[in-house]
Amino acid sequence: MLLIDAHCHVSPRWFEPVETLLFQMNRHNVAQAVLTQILGQFDNRYQRDCVARYPDRFVSVGAIDPAAPDAVNQLGALADDGMAGVRLRPDARTPGDDPLAIWRAAERHGLVISCGGPSAQFASAAFADLVGSVPTMPIVLEHLAGWVRPDCDRKPETWAALLALARFPNITVKIPALGQLIARPVGQPLPASGPVLDPAGSAPLIELLDAFGPDRLMWGSDFPVVSSREGYANALDWTRDVFEQHRPASVAAIFGGNAGRIFFQRKA
Repeated sequence: MLLIDAHCHVSPRWFEPVETLLFQMNRHNVAQAVLTQILGQFDNRYQRDCVARYPDRFVSVGAIDPAAPDAVNQLGALADDGMAGVRLRPDARTPGDDPLAIWRAAERHGLVISCGGPSAQFASAAFADLVGSVPTMPIVLEHLAGWVRPDCDRKPETWAALLALARFPNITVKIPALGQLIARPVGQPLPASGPVLDPAGSAPLIELLDAFGPDRLMWGSDFPVVSSREGYANALDWTRDVFEQHRPASVAAIFGGNAGRIFFQRKA
């Protein structure tokens, strides 16, 4: 099975350099990864250079300031330079006559949107209208559509609204490492055997699978942040274990095939 990590961060100025990620990937047979720009950062040169050095291992999802006067031109230049996608918040808008200009430009250039933000924004009517306006552009919702963010209210109606986004065929959801979804009891000894995390907490992943199907989910480690939780190996193995009762083809799609199709094959 081809393993692809759909959500990683690398930087020489913050987090870790790409060589540290490659060590983890090589150790755990992860073939490829999607380098995702750090929120609020718009200098994409390091990710571009990583892709140039390891073209068979990485693609770059960069970022621009959508409020910049030349945002649309910046996006075009980055797309021409080989960027596979762009990271935008769900409420990103462009100044001027067309507030969705940056989204439409991404669609024209064949880019993938990696969309990160609060669940409340994903669940809003405004986001549904936006998605409907760019029906051919893949939009990948990060971190379980914001469900694992600390600002999520975790209300049943919010979760229902997120599941209802499955009605849009251009939406895919990144499923997080299990440690981002289930908290470890801090201060208690780790068990000598058996699961460290309560497996009952993984139920949202199966509900998401039922709503979106196996072809619209993809796993991302959130490297290197994951290193402060369960670690890279457990992020892969424990999350994959949640789906072990499902068809091998479904598991292969979630843990590699979908990211390959959406990010790597689309840019080829």
